[in-house]
Amino acid sequence: MRARQLIDGASFGPDPLRAIGQASDAAWDEIAANFGNDPNDIDNARYKLANALLAIANEDSRDVNVLKKAALQRMALDYRPRSAAYNEVPRRPALKEKIRPPR
Repeated sequence: MRARQLIDGASFGPDPLRAIGQASDAAWDEIAANFGNDPNDIDNARYKLANALLAIANEDSRDVNVLKKAALQRMALDYRPRSAAYNEVPRRPALKEKIRPPR
């Protein structure tokens, strides 16, 4: 599994790696149902979770619950719909104002 390989290959000491691994499992337990049964979808989601964990972890990371919550928040931000860039927003035709003569 790519996610486990990514975590196991990270350059952290044994204690942070243990906490990151436990946080990954705990976080996955909370969100697994959102990704169905397709093995590719599951692998991709777990890989994104591992990346989220590694992005927020540091050498002092030991609290599994803090890591889990931060990783889930990071993943939620990555999965939210992105707003269209300014130049991608469809334009409405300009409204022509009727110019009224002064009274």
